[in-house]
Amino acid sequence: MKKVFSVFMVVLFLLSMAASAFALEIKLAHVVNEKDSFHLAAEKFKALTEKYTNGSVTVTVFPNAKLGDERTLLERMKMGIVDAGIITNGPIINFVPRFGAIDLPFLFRNPEHAYKVLDGPIGNALFADLEKQGWKGLAWAERGFRNLTNSKKAINSPDDIKGLKIRVMQNPVYVDSFKALGANAVPMAWTEALTALQQGTIDGQENPLNVIVAFKLNESQKNMAITRHAYAPAPIIMSMVTWKKLNPEQQKAVLKAAQEAAVYERAFNNASEKLWVKELEGKGMKVTTPDLKPFLTAVKPVYDTYTPKFGKDFIAAIQNTK
Repeated sequence: MKKVFSVFMVVLFLLSMAASAFALEIKLAHVVNEKDSFHLAAEKFKALTEKYTNGSVTVTVFPNAKLGDERTLLERMKMGIVDAGIITNGPIINFVPRFGAIDLPFLFRNPEHAYKVLDGPIGNALFADLEKQGWKGLAWAERGFRNLTNSKKAINSPDDIKGLKIRVMQNPVYVDSFKALGANAVPMAWTEALTALQQGTIDGQENPLNVIVAFKLNESQKNMAITRHAYAPAPIIMSMVTWKKLNPEQQKAVLKAAQEAAVYERAFNNASEKLWVKELEGKGMKVTTPDLKPFLTAVKPVYDTYTPKFGKDFIAAIQNTK
């Protein structure tokens, strides 16, 4: 009996080794550090993918732009060099212009509104657009609602923004939104922006609280305005080249893992916002909560410009989602 058991254990070991040898590795990349909620989503995706596929698919996470900036990641995913990524919306617009609609200023009322839109037919339609470019949209993680920081002064109205050099994503909607608010909008990659902020060659930037905390922006930015001027999604995207390597069961498992990882990251962000504000204030950052009515008036020309481009009905469908 002992001999049979020993043989059985050897067979199990060999089978597990064989499964490991033939496991498909997914290289998933993002451009932020390990303290950022992107990394939280990436690690959750890794754990769930490996669990749901019983180890037949493994995930290796590459943070800190190790495999390139976001535009580079998108291009490498097209070619199948990088398998997957968590990407902010800005660079995607260069390939799929309709994604710009969800970047319109003050478009989303609250997180629940954003999730209802993106997890429903509108988000699915945008993901269908991705497939034409060689990417598979798996789930809508998030960067979150964006706020404005700067090193010069407190922001209480659009007049306070006038003339400030503000880094924005390489995204025409963001550029035009901040120009409408009177800023000198400076589009640049995040990796370059960090150096520019430290050197003082730009005055400020706009990002969600999780980024402001993770990158210790309070060290160069002494003022933050809770503007929540845009909601920034962060799709978890896979190369179609890689997607087609997965069998149907693996595809189902990877999709489930991505969607659960996105929900997990969103919940973390929502639960942490008040704590992040307190942390930043405790480190000397002056936080203001301006009246947003003058901001809404100031950005109306942005809607006049982009509504014809993105489609009046498409924007209305987002606004009217309950």
